[in-house]
Amino acid sequence: MPSSGTRAGDQTLARGIATVQESASPTPEQRHVPDEAEPLRFSVLGPVRAWRGDGQLPTGSPQQRALLAVLLLRAGRTATAAELIDALWGEEPPSRALAAVRTYASRLRKVLGSGVLFSQTGCYAIRGLRDGALDLSAAQALAADAEKAKNAGDLFHARDVLNFALDLWDGEPLAGVPGPYAEAQRVRLEEWRLQLLESRLDMDLEQGCHAEAVSELTALTAAHPLRERLRELLMLALYRSGRRAEALAVYADTRRLLADELGVDPRPGLRDLQQRILRADPILAEPSAPPAPGPAAVQVRPAQLPATVADFTGRVAFVLELSEVLASAEGRVVAVSALAGIGGVGKTTLAVHVAHQARTAFPDGQLYVDLQGAGSRAAEPETVLGAFLRALGTPDSAIPDSLEERAALYRSMLNRRRMLVLLDNAKDVAQVRPLLPGTEGSAALVTARARMVDLGAHLVDLDVMSPEEALQLFTKIVGAERVAAERKSALDVVAACGFLPLAIRIAASRLAAHRTWTVSVLAAELAHERRRLDELQAGDLAVKATFELGYGQLEPAQARAFRLLGLADGPDISLAAAAAVLNLEAEETEDLLESLVDTSLLDSAAPGRYRFHDLVRLFARARAERDEQPPSEREAAMSRLLDFYLATVAGVYLIERPGDRFVDYLERTYHPGLTFPDRHTARGWLSTEAISLLACVRQSARPGTLRRAVDLLWATVDLAESGADSKEYEAVAVLLRKVAKEARDTRSEARARVCRAFIRHISGNSFDVAGQEADRAAALAAEADDPLTTCWSSNISGAVAMYRNRYNDAEAHFTRAIENFRALEDRLGEASALCNLSRIHLATGHTRTAVTLARQSTEIYDSMGNSMRGADARYVLGLALTRSGDLDSATIRLLEALEVFRESHQRLWEGMALFRLAEVDIAGQHYAQAAANAEAALTVLHGIGGEWRHATVLTVLGRALTGVGQTDRARVCQQEALRIFEEVGDSVAQFRMAGQAVSQ
Repeated sequence: MPSSGTRAGDQTLARGIATVQESASPTPEQRHVPDEAEPLRFSVLGPVRAWRGDGQLPTGSPQQRALLAVLLLRAGRTATAAELIDALWGEEPPSRALAAVRTYASRLRKVLGSGVLFSQTGCYAIRGLRDGALDLSAAQALAADAEKAKNAGDLFHARDVLNFALDLWDGEPLAGVPGPYAEAQRVRLEEWRLQLLESRLDMDLEQGCHAEAVSELTALTAAHPLRERLRELLMLALYRSGRRAEALAVYADTRRLLADELGVDPRPGLRDLQQRILRADPILAEPSAPPAPGPAAVQVRPAQLPATVADFTGRVAFVLELSEVLASAEGRVVAVSALAGIGGVGKTTLAVHVAHQARTAFPDGQLYVDLQGAGSRAAEPETVLGAFLRALGTPDSAIPDSLEERAALYRSMLNRRRMLVLLDNAKDVAQVRPLLPGTEGSAALVTARARMVDLGAHLVDLDVMSPEEALQLFTKIVGAERVAAERKSALDVVAACGFLPLAIRIAASRLAAHRTWTVSVLAAELAHERRRLDELQAGDLAVKATFELGYGQLEPAQARAFRLLGLADGPDISLAAAAAVLNLEAEETEDLLESLVDTSLLDSAAPGRYRFHDLVRLFARARAERDEQPPSEREAAMSRLLDFYLATVAGVYLIERPGDRFVDYLERTYHPGLTFPDRHTARGWLSTEAISLLACVRQSARPGTLRRAVDLLWATVDLAESGADSKEYEAVAVLLRKVAKEARDTRSEARARVCRAFIRHISGNSFDVAGQEADRAAALAAEADDPLTTCWSSNISGAVAMYRNRYNDAEAHFTRAIENFRALEDRLGEASALCNLSRIHLATGHTRTAVTLARQSTEIYDSMGNSMRGADARYVLGLALTRSGDLDSATIRLLEALEVFRESHQRLWEGMALFRLAEVDIAGQHYAQAAANAEAALTVLHGIGGEWRHATVLTVLGRALTGVGQTDRARVCQQEALRIFEEVGDSVAQFRMAGQAVSQ
């Protein structure tokens, strides 16, 4: 392993020692460090070094370090002078070897201090070190801890601890230490490191990290070509990553190498894995956890529980959780569990089912009452207590009048009994508290829309069903035959129901009642959002009526917040965005939203984030149309949200690109946005808000808000560049283009086309479309007198021409872009075009000017403090320096760019930087490192960047694998790359690939 540097090694050793000391639980005496001396630390898993505190100690000549290494590795055991001489010099010691040993020991004693290096009658030892003071002992303790965790089934902890152990290596063990003993120990320690690596990689595969492991295993097999266990792990990682042909090619490479080098065949385990891959053995897949058994129900008397539904489905985890709570009632004062959730989520159904399951644990009876808490007239506690007392055998004449006396008598009658009380549909804690049992052995189940946070209960927040559970419930009601014939339509139905049990039951009941309907007919009925709630009613069941009960209990401010927040699309909404919608301060907004969460009409997805259930959102919008008057109030709320997002995104854009003139050409906003202390926080906000931002843009694609929507999309260009949200980004751009064209808004259409051109260019699959959009955007920008769009359309047109190898056209576009940016005094735009022009000069053989242009671009970005785009310039400069032969400088620039891309979550450019580093490695004939970087690039670029870029990386991986002797696997990579180039129609790349194939 390459050295990670002294400072990094020190920090890793300190972490390892801290971990070992924590796991060893030292006594206070062991933890105590005398004031007059800092603790000693030593390392042998790299250069032999010693520290006292943070200061490194001089360890002398190589022979003196060799003596220190021998004593450290003996772990406190004594070594005779003869043993030390043999360890340092072997069979041919110098004539004054004994005197040299004494001199080395004396010098070390002075450096290390008294009480560390002991000598007596010609024997030597190092003693009195703290636990973990030697990096090797720390690694051994960590490895043992990892083995214990692995045996206990805790692979996550085992993997983390093993990584700590591996991090303690700082290059070659005993580096620079002479002597036969050191050489033997180097071999032993390196073998142990590889064993630990294999164990950790095996755990990586057990936890599904197949794609990530391929890169590391590729480099390791190149460095240790005869190590069959690494080859076996690489085959399995490739197979589980969907790269079956490469996995088999690894076996072919291994078999040929073993035959050529050792004259043997692969070991049985490797041969067996090859055969299992050939027959696609399902055992190679990850194991699945067995299903948990459900408890059985037994009926006892007396009982007031309603009948459990015959088609109860799913909820296995909740059933087990609640059953465990009820089973704990014995020996406790009282076990109370409260279920909360929106109307129709199945709280009563689940509670009744669980109560029936638990009946045998409560032989003295089960009480039940519907407290009608969601209605306008909730049941009074004294009335309920009267009914309970009668059920327990109390005559009317003995039932007291007051609530307090009834509650006391009720608790007295439950004393020494094992009773289960189901309090359904509760309003609040005040209604529930008098109805709870007061002595051990009994238990209560409470259901409510509001969360009973003050009850001291075991709280369960019931969510909608999983898609699988929802389909099972639908199938039980409709019939397996009808659903099997139209499974996709059935999935559409339960999705339209938002996986809400009540809605699914209503939809399924309607279908069961109409034998002539098909499932697809029902799916079509529910596809229209505005009519969906009206469709979801059957007999006395109606989703809308259930929601209306909760809505009717809201205070005016709560009801307004509920209505207006329902207008916003997106999976959830942040507190700050909600405050913009409501035009309130954040603190007041939070109070309102949390109160809605308590009523279960709103859900808190995470701290400071809120979301509606899909059907509740439809209900909120219907109430907004009915109750939010005049309609301009709704329009104003959505306009404030759009303003909030645009103002905030403009600030994020400037943090990423200080000094950029782009924001000067955005539409004006009237509602403030957020500000951020640093680019990391700003980038995190943009990533978190991505889906909600794009939803707001889509929702604002109408004449009154079109221009702000287009500008918001353009300002969030980093979302497209990161690759994570590129598909939705393009879909929204196409919608905006269509709306702008219909509205004859040439400025907006031009900007929408630039957005689409950019995403198409980034995707790497549709350069023709990108070019067409950019050219059309340029024409529209000229018509609309929009200089910003004129500049960027030229830049994108040039990039497309460059990728299509039309270098003269590309140079003309970039030159025009530079002139236009300079006319606007847009230095950052100029720097971007200079970067692109550098690549044209590089492609046409003008390497010196390519380097000059890239440096000019880098200087502009650096002068304006723009680290993000400065990384782009360093990336291009790295390409030019690679071509010029300055590989060390190229590596430095590309690594600088890679660091920024990773910090900014720019996966596309992170992958491309790794790919370019692989090219530098190949140029320097570092083939193993090139293979590792290319594999890492493939992992990062998975699903983004387009097939063209994927094929380009495969060609470099193939060259790297050829360099390390894995020719069969290299051939598979090259063939796959050629197939992709043929599919995307890149004739130049096909020609180059054909030439490479011939040369091989």
